[in-house]
Amino acid sequence: MTEPERASTAGRAYLPGMPREAPQVLYDVMSRLLGAGPSHRRLVTQAAPPPGGRVLEIGCGTGNVLATMARSRPDVELIGLDPDPAALARARTKLGDGVRLEQGFADALPLPDAHVDRVLSSLMFHHLPPDDRPGVLREVRRVLRPGGSVHVVDMEGDRSTGPVARATGAAMHAISRAKRSEGHGHGHGHGGHDQDLRPQLSPAADVVILLTEAGFVDAGVVERRRWVFGTLASYRALVPA
Repeated sequence: MTEPERASTAGRAYLPGMPREAPQVLYDVMSRLLGAGPSHRRLVTQAAPPPGGRVLEIGCGTGNVLATMARSRPDVELIGLDPDPAALARARTKLGDGVRLEQGFADALPLPDAHVDRVLSSLMFHHLPPDDRPGVLREVRRVLRPGGSVHVVDMEGDRSTGPVARATGAAMHAISRAKRSEGHGHGHGHGGHDQDLRPQLSPAADVVILLTEAGFVDAGVVERRRWVFGTLASYRALVPA
């Protein structure tokens, strides 16, 4: 069972993408074997940042989406946020000094208002405790410029059901009982205090409602695709110009 990691953000518990003793490169190997690469490329294409724009990824993990964006759009300024220091260290080996990497949580973004043109999130949203989701999306809305957009790809399901939720639920439930432990990982920039951190899949309609309530317009599902663990839904929502 994965133990809670220590991170610099007090009072937050997290599940790392890999156990502490395991090299982070194994996370990347698993990502390739599970076929995450195509979803990363579609997310980058969907985001289509403006020339010279600024892009933030919340829950950047080991930097696979950011690396994809850097290859296809070297003109874009990139920022990655994740609470897991080991994942960020791995990301730095791939991304170099040209990408700003921050350790932190997505409900308290270390960025000023209207700072970025695009926000990306890949396979992270279902790890957010439901009570945290509105605050995360409000923060995303805050840091986006007028005319900017958020782009999310995540597993779609019936809240807490699904193979991933069942497979990892016991480990994450144990972590949710840890008092005042620090950080939250799995490559995802979020956290919960004493909340139940088991993955909770959401119907697409619920995600669209949350985006709309956070102040976005034209929120909706761009596409759905089958994946080894079920259905991946891609969402887009805009900030009014």
